[in-house]
Amino acid sequence: MARRTKAEAQETRAQILDAAEQVFYRKGVLSASLNDIASEAGVTRGAIYWHFKNKHDVFMAMADRRRLPMEALAQRGEDSNEPDPLGRLREFMVYLLQQVARDPHQRRVFEIMFQKCEFTGENEALLVRQREACREAVQGLSTTFRNAVARGQLPLNLDIGKAVTLFHSLLTGLVMYWLFDPQAFDLEACAGEYVDTYLHGLSATPFLRHSP
Repeated sequence: MARRTKAEAQETRAQILDAAEQVFYRKGVLSASLNDIASEAGVTRGAIYWHFKNKHDVFMAMADRRRLPMEALAQRGEDSNEPDPLGRLREFMVYLLQQVARDPHQRRVFEIMFQKCEFTGENEALLVRQREACREAVQGLSTTFRNAVARGQLPLNLDIGKAVTLFHSLLTGLVMYWLFDPQAFDLEACAGEYVDTYLHGLSATPFLRHSP
């Protein structure tokens, strides 16, 4: 009986997050309310409060549901015993870009984050939480780069800070541009080419070197 109750609770939680994804997409995060989400999910506000503290918790859980599986893939390059950290990083980058093009849920979540989330007023707390998640990602990515340097895959004098900045600029820019106009280019087909150009630049561009 306990297992069934737990399974039902997890099903309700997933139902709420599915509804939140739809509501945030239609109305924007600032305008959406817990009542809207409850109505979309066919549950009470009390059911939402059973699983989440507030709307911001719902938003972060919705985003994490799509982000965490990608993080697990990205973290493979952070393992000091990984023989090919740069290859693992490439797999992650290509997978992320292609998932945005292939998976309507992933695409919708990115659209919400980039186009329908106003970091003003009551949503300022979300900016803090998003910034914290970004800083954690920077730390993990920096570890991957250090591992690649140690494996001889990248130059010893690589400026890891600049490499991380360009990493985020590339992925964020490509996703935002494609979401704005999916007809502009084939994100799924070109993902590998864009990623390989970036990775090649890590070794070939003098700009990404520490000064002697």
